[in-house]
Amino acid sequence: MTFQEIKNFISGIEDPVARLEFVMDLGRDLLCAPETAVCTEIVGCSSLVEICRDGDKFDGRADSVLVRGLVAIILSMVDGKTLDEIRKMPMDSMFADLKLNLGASRLNGVNSIIRFFKNL
Repeated sequence: MTFQEIKNFISGIEDPVARLEFVMDLGRDLLCAPETAVCTEIVGCSSLVEICRDGDKFDGRADSVLVRGLVAIILSMVDGKTLDEIRKMPMDSMFADLKLNLGASRLNGVNSIIRFFKNL
């Protein structure tokens, strides 16, 4: 799914728990990174999170289905974008627009992942 499709779908879900269940569904569907990808562990996440890069393609891994879903959302933001486009994107406000009910530790992790992309 594209980020816009995810955003449109989430905006149609009023129940905050159902929104998180959708995010978990995205996490269940997140594909594995190819063996040729170079993976970087994201510091600042309470879960184990890695962002993997194979050329211009990004993938991700996490040890929690919810966090994999959050990774999938962020990956949908950067999919098909150049590094310059990624650096210029307002990823934090784009993510905030989803209005997901996340705790402080999860939000710290999201911010760490976004910071990783901003510093590429």
